[in-house]
Order: sequence, then structure tokens, then C-alpha cells
Amino acid sequence: MTKVLVIADTHNKLPPIICKVARGADEIWHLGDLCDEWIVDELRALGPPLTLVRGNCDSNYQWPLRCDLTRSGIRFRLQHIPPSPKQPPADCDVLLHGHTHVPRNEMIGGVRFLNPGCVTRPNRGAPPSVAWLDVSDDGDLTWELKSIR
Repeated sequence: MTKVLVIADTHNKLPPIICKVARGADEIWHLGDLCDEWIVDELRALGPPLTLVRGNCDSNYQWPLRCDLTRSGIRFRLQHIPPSPKQPPADCDVLLHGHTHVPRNEMIGGVRFLNPGCVTRPNRGAPPSVAWLDVSDDGDLTWELKSIR
């Protein structure tokens, strides 16, 4: 089992609760709009490996716009801005994104679209949130939003 803490849209703020929430994570995936390098340093200091992508508010052009990963045979794509739902990517099983600041768990054209919501500036009445993604060794996937109020 791989337990991944998925966060997005920290926008130069990292509430202390994130350090507590991250306990037990095997990996941390940040889906963009970190906005400042110190966020990367803080997340790496938590211990689990950090994978991140660049968001539209990030100025570090060394960070990738997208990252493809495979865990237990499941093909994941991490990117900040989601593609059009009319054209889901054919080369991934799960697309994780940020940008909208709204949590999401939706199947479109055989691709599961997931968004953990926003850590600092949620949208449309959603509470500040992160998500846990559990990937079992046999490829089962569990997605659980966690409010960080």
C-alpha cells in the first residue's frame, strides 16, 4: 500500500496543520501554485518524497508542468490546470489537478479526475482541504478528502 498526501494551491502559505496531517504519508504530491521555494523546503523537511508540478502562479520554470507516475500499475498524471473534460487524456488512468480550488472526484471518458481542493483559498463554499490517495498493491484506489480547518 502506498499512502499519498495530495495538496494543491498553497499560494505561499502552509498552515501548521499540514505537518500533522502529513504523518504517515509515504509520498507527498503537490499539484501546483506553491508560489515560493520555502514551501518546497518545508514539505521536503517532512520526510516523504515530494513530487510537484508548476502552477500558473509559480515562477520556477525548472518545475515541470506535468508529471506522469505509475503506482501498482495505475498511470497517474499530475498537472495544475485540468484539460478539457471533452478531451480526457488517453495515456493515463487518473488525472490529479489543482487550479479550480474545488474538490473533485469524477470519471470522464474512462479517466478519473481528482482535485484535493485548496489549502488556503477554497472556492464555492468548500472548506480548506487536502486529500489522501491510497493505492493498494493490487491496484485498488481510495480517495479521501480531509478538511484542514
